[in-house]
Amino acid sequence: MSYTPRPSRRLQIMLYPFAAAAVAINLFLLFLLLQAVGIPAMPPRIALLLSLPLGIPAAWASARWVQSLIDEAEGRK
Repeated sequence: MSYTPRPSRRLQIMLYPFAAAAVAINLFLLFLLLQAVGIPAMPPRIALLLSLPLGIPAAWASARWVQSLIDEAEGRK
């Protein structure tokens, strides 16, 4: 059985603004790239609005990763 770190809610909340911002930037850039195949560009405001709910799973994933790094540094399995 492998160990999976459980990130604290506090860590997730602290990382949420950064995760949501990263999601917004990636969405915006993705739609800029998709212009090459005929899909119109996404306005920055729409990317920001979509990043609000999509930032939640991104914050969870990044908090899980950070928690695993903390656990490794503290010698936990």
